[in-house]
Amino acid sequence: MNIGVLGTGFGAYHSQLWTTIDRVDKVIIFGRNEAKLQELKQSLGVEITTNIDDIMLDSTIDVIDICLPSFLHRQYAVDALKHGKHVFCETPVCYNLEDALAMKEAEQLYDSRILVNQFIKFDPAYKYLYEATHNEKYGKLLSLTLKRETPPLWGDLGLHAIATNLMIHELDFVTWMLGSMEPQSVWGSDGGKSNQALVRAIFQQPPVSAEIVVSSQMPASYPFTVGYEAYFEQGKLVYQESDNMNGAVESSLIEYTAVGKQDLLLEPANPYEKSLEYALQCLVEGSSSVIELDNAIQAIELAICIEKKLV
Repeated sequence: MNIGVLGTGFGAYHSQLWTTIDRVDKVIIFGRNEAKLQELKQSLGVEITTNIDDIMLDSTIDVIDICLPSFLHRQYAVDALKHGKHVFCETPVCYNLEDALAMKEAEQLYDSRILVNQFIKFDPAYKYLYEATHNEKYGKLLSLTLKRETPPLWGDLGLHAIATNLMIHELDFVTWMLGSMEPQSVWGSDGGKSNQALVRAIFQQPPVSAEIVVSSQMPASYPFTVGYEAYFEQGKLVYQESDNMNGAVESSLIEYTAVGKQDLLLEPANPYEKSLEYALQCLVEGSSSVIELDNAIQAIELAICIEKKLV
């Protein structure tokens, strides 16, 4: 399979991962920064171009990986589908339902697929929670709290943008776990800063209650942190991972049952790499996928609903 990557920001990381996958024969990267392109060509052994048509019009390219800003996803996804390519798209897939529906319509019109990088589904700790829930390892799931906290490092994550740009990962997961739903309660505060926010959203899909807490207003000393607390009939799971942005990552997944407390040691896996590998497998085999555009649209619909309640 031959992959065209659009973008040299996060696209550089995607390109690195693509070059390690056995099914991939060629990677070509489009970008506007010539120096960055040359650096990627030297370090990864990929092809490069500053002309996007070199990718769009190349009949040998099978998949286009879109790592451009989300407001550009619709334009380039539709163009890629029109030229007979499949699409692997970064998340958030878009910012409004008009774009989402246009991408869905193009999928059907041109008979190609858009898969979205819902990488949280391939994170070992979240995958374990999903499987434990559906296998009822600890009995039925009763309540789930998900969190994502960061200092203001990622640009504008105010009340008008935090659900689509930061909470989207937890929304990807909770819709995978519980299906489509409406938020029962939404609360948010910007703490007096328009580009930062703290938000809580509560959902109910009987008999399960779920809550998502996200913050972009943590102090600079606070590490980027994700985690969850899952309450079951016969136990509880507590997960936390913290990254101080200097390469040091601390994580723990703890199981509490009648037997006692146990630290669960899961096999390490790079969720971004697993997401790319899975997407390629689904496209090669023509198999159904948990990262279809429809799955991403469910999460975007929730994110838009939440942001409307916040502003």
